Amino acid sequence: MKSAKFDHQRTASLDDALAALGGADGEARIMGGGQSLGPMMNLRLAQPDLLIDISRVSGLDGIEAAGDNAGDSARIGARVTHARIEDGGVPGATGAYMQEVARGISYRSVRNRGTIGGSVAHADPSADWPSALLALGGDVVISGQDGERRMPLDGFQIGPFATGLGYDEILTGFDLPALGGDAKWGYYKVNRKPGEFADAIGAVVIGSGPRAVCGATESAPFRVTGIEEKLAGGATELSVAEARDMIAAHDPGFDDYDLQIHAVALSRAVGRAFA
Repeated sequence: MKSAKFDHQRTASLDDALAALGGADGEARIMGGGQSLGPMMNLRLAQPDLLIDISRVSGLDGIEAAGDNAGDSARIGARVTHARIEDGGVPGATGAYMQEVARGISYRSVRNRGTIGGSVAHADPSADWPSALLALGGDVVISGQDGERRMPLDGFQIGPFATGLGYDEILTGFDLPALGGDAKWGYYKVNRKPGEFADAIGAVVIGSGPRAVCGATESAPFRVTGIEEKLAGGATELSVAEARDMIAAHDPGFDDYDLQIHAVALSRAVGRAFA
């Protein structure tokens, strides 16, 4: 199947992209690497009238290293590719965690073009970065006609393919916390074969405080507070049965199979964090 007809506009600056977006009355989509949006357009699941290409917009592919002090953050541009993160482009412990996530995204050809900002803005619940970054914490950096604003990753994705972005705004980057040398993390996903979207994701980051995320759900990834409280109390392992109870307490809508694979993912993520 081919995509529906659309106009294409390649922009040279962020201001040009925002102007084009603001004039499209909500009928435009932003494209960076096109690895998520492109297939959806071919299936006609997305049919924008205008495709605004920001792949050559400067200033959106920078990486500013985090410091070593609590409260420091790293700025990651929206156009940074999965491959660049996989290859160690983000320094420090934060980068080591992100590197582990990036190397498991699809195939290298996709990682070469796909971008972290595009993945989070696209908000596919089965994608890696929405879950992985929620476990890390920090802010999404958003630009619009009125300037720049920040929105916490907690609450940014509000449902499948739905976020807190306005129709005339562009996700331009992330401010992510620096993880100390004693930080721990574990990331585990259930999929039928390497390269496919996940059926379940478990992401655990223990930095200034534990954060545990259940991802690849039918809605948005969510934090499992029961697991976070258990880890904060000093636990170093999580049984599948415990994970099932804690996930079900947050969202009782899982069927038995989905509950089981998400519990397995979180149990194994905790295990990897303390391996």
